[in-house]
Amino acid sequence: METYLIAQRLEAVQRPLVPEDRALVLLTSQELEHPPQLAGLEAIIRHTPSARDARSCRAEARRDFLCGTVVTPRQTRSGQAIAFGFLLTSDRLVLCDDSGSVRALVKRLSREKRWQENGPGRIFYELLELLLAKDPHHLEELEDQLSLLEDQVLSGQLEQFTAPISRLRRELMHWFRYYSQLDDVVCELEEDDADLFSEHEHRLFHLLSHRLGRLRDDAQLLREYCLQVRELFQTEVDVRQNRIMKTLTVVTTLFLPLSLVAGWYGMNFAGMPELGWKYGYPAVIVVSVLIVILSLWIMKKKKFW
Repeated sequence: METYLIAQRLEAVQRPLVPEDRALVLLTSQELEHPPQLAGLEAIIRHTPSARDARSCRAEARRDFLCGTVVTPRQTRSGQAIAFGFLLTSDRLVLCDDSGSVRALVKRLSREKRWQENGPGRIFYELLELLLAKDPHHLEELEDQLSLLEDQVLSGQLEQFTAPISRLRRELMHWFRYYSQLDDVVCELEEDDADLFSEHEHRLFHLLSHRLGRLRDDAQLLREYCLQVRELFQTEVDVRQNRIMKTLTVVTTLFLPLSLVAGWYGMNFAGMPELGWKYGYPAVIVVSVLIVILSLWIMKKKKFW
């Protein structure tokens, strides 16, 4: 467990909290199973959601506190999902984190940030801001990947398309759902039915809600772009199939009259004069060549290719 006093900056402390302290408390899911006795949180710390059980972004308003979970599409280097539970009161912020990512963000805030007006709501806002800081760049990277796939389709490279586009479609769906759910959480914070935050913190949550709306719209635009690239791929596949069918049709049309000639003269009736003619075989060759040339000329004139 780690404890920080909330003043003009976050200050790590080792002493027990007193009721007058504004503080941030970091716990793990294992520590939350047997939570320590913390002044001001004795009756409500058990309502802190566990990071281990977090499945989506949600917030629940109670009479004198807010609690919920945040689950991001990102993962740590070890492949663990970045997720945490939170509990907010007027003077306490409890975070349950198993991945260590939130702990790193809190330490970064304690080193870099200094505020004139500070409280648990402001710290939670700054934490969410850090979580979203790299998202616009990541969405730009996803757009670049989609543009590269589009260029490959237009250049006729269709073999390595299905797996990447499916991966991008699933990832964009996760990001869109994440922004939608997190926006609901921020709206719950902005409404503040328990009257936990100051007017300044309400404005910060309002700005954060607008930012999440823009990120959600960007993710939706990329999802639509993904569908357009898939439709372009399907169009190119259909064009390629049409070309193959056109080639097969031309070949079939060329050999149809030749098959008629071969079948006709393969009947071997006794009364067929060409069977005993000295120049019958060369004549059939010449006729077949003329038929092919005539067929090709007709197809070219009709713009079959």
